[in-house]
Amino acid sequence: MYKVFFKDRIVFLTNNIERDLNSNFGAIFKYSNKKELKDFINHFESKDEIKSAFIYHHDLNELMELFSECFKVIHAAGGVVKNKKGEILFIHRLGVWDLPKGKAEKGESIEETAIREVEEECSITPLKIVKPLSPTYHTYWLKSKLILKKTFWYEMSFEGDMLPKPQLEEDIQVAEWRSTEKLDSIYQNTYPSILEVLNEVIQ
Repeated sequence: MYKVFFKDRIVFLTNNIERDLNSNFGAIFKYSNKKELKDFINHFESKDEIKSAFIYHHDLNELMELFSECFKVIHAAGGVVKNKKGEILFIHRLGVWDLPKGKAEKGESIEETAIREVEEECSITPLKIVKPLSPTYHTYWLKSKLILKKTFWYEMSFEGDMLPKPQLEEDIQVAEWRSTEKLDSIYQNTYPSILEVLNEVIQ
C-alpha cells in the first residue's frame, strides 16, 4: 500500500482493499481507466470534507505509475540525523517543525541530495548514511499545477561536535537537536508525512 498526503488528508493506493479497509475508512475508487482516475483525483482534491480515499487496482506498482502520471512529479531527499546522544535533528520553517530535506539537483544521486540538503540547511558535516527509510508522498499546488513530491529518506549519523545553524535564506528559523523523549511539541506541529518518517525511526 502507498500513502499520498493531500495536506492533512490521505489517499491510499492498494491492491488489497479488504485488508486495508480493516484499519482505515474512506471513499473507494476502483481503477478502470486513466481519465476516470484523473477525475477522481481532482474530485478528491477539491472536496476538503473527504478526509481519506482508497484507489484500488490489482497491480500496485502499475497503479502508482498511473497515479503519478496524473501529476508533475518532483523528487526530493532528506535525512533523520542522529547524534552521539541519540538525539534527532529538526528544523523549524514557516512556523512548522520539519526534517531537513530538499529537491534533487541534476547529476547527483538521491543519496547525495539527502546529504547535501542536511549540510546546507543545518550546517553540519560530515554525515554518514546508516540506512534508507520508506519514501513519502505528498501533493501541493505550484503555478496552477498539482505537484506530487516523492521524498526519499535516510537515517543518518553525525559523530561531530558542530552546533547546527539554520539556513536563514531558506526561511529556516531554528535547527536543533531533540531527545526522542521531548518530541511532543514537534508531533503537535509537523506534517503528516513527517510523522510517518518519525514513526518508522522511533520504535
